[in-house]
Amino acid sequence: MLHILYIIAITAEAMTAALSAGRRDMDWVGVCIIAWVTALGGGTVRNVLFGHYPMSWVEHPEYLVITAVAALLAAFIASIMTKLKKLFLYLDALGLVVFTIIGCQVAQEIHLPYLIVLFSGMITGCAGGVLRDVLCNEVPFLFRKEIYASAAIVTGAVYIGVEHFHGGEMLATISAAVVGLALRLLSIRFEWHMPKFVYRDEWH
Repeated sequence: MLHILYIIAITAEAMTAALSAGRRDMDWVGVCIIAWVTALGGGTVRNVLFGHYPMSWVEHPEYLVITAVAALLAAFIASIMTKLKKLFLYLDALGLVVFTIIGCQVAQEIHLPYLIVLFSGMITGCAGGVLRDVLCNEVPFLFRKEIYASAAIVTGAVYIGVEHFHGGEMLATISAAVVGLALRLLSIRFEWHMPKFVYRDEWH
């Protein structure tokens, strides 16, 4: 089930990434690259940091095909996608929790400390979006007031907590997915935001 949700998540992430590339007038190659970076970048950054190989897209090259096709499809139906913005926000939330849980699982497999497991989940869930925004010359979504990284942290914390108290991987996965998804969706529905730090004075 987690693998199926992962495929859905990378497809949705690739499609929304294509729109970001389109807003920067990128060609078809650029659209595909932005899609790959967004959908697969979080896991890639995690694996590079922890020296965990092979990369998921090397072991499963079909992920590159799926995300490229999704991105190119999005370019053709961009006007329709605009009308489905809320649906893709929900799919993005699903992707966040799925990527976070997978990131936690990978870190556990290589026997990393709990804090690093949590960090691994957050990186996997959020790094792809950060790379997308940087490449598209935008302030990363993660660094704005949205409850996004914090939702990933809560998702990872629930997963680790349930596992620690012998709830089993299945219960931990379900619990983390429900709590993380609920938090992210509620933050979208009620426009919850993190406090912002605003500083305007010059030091010179």
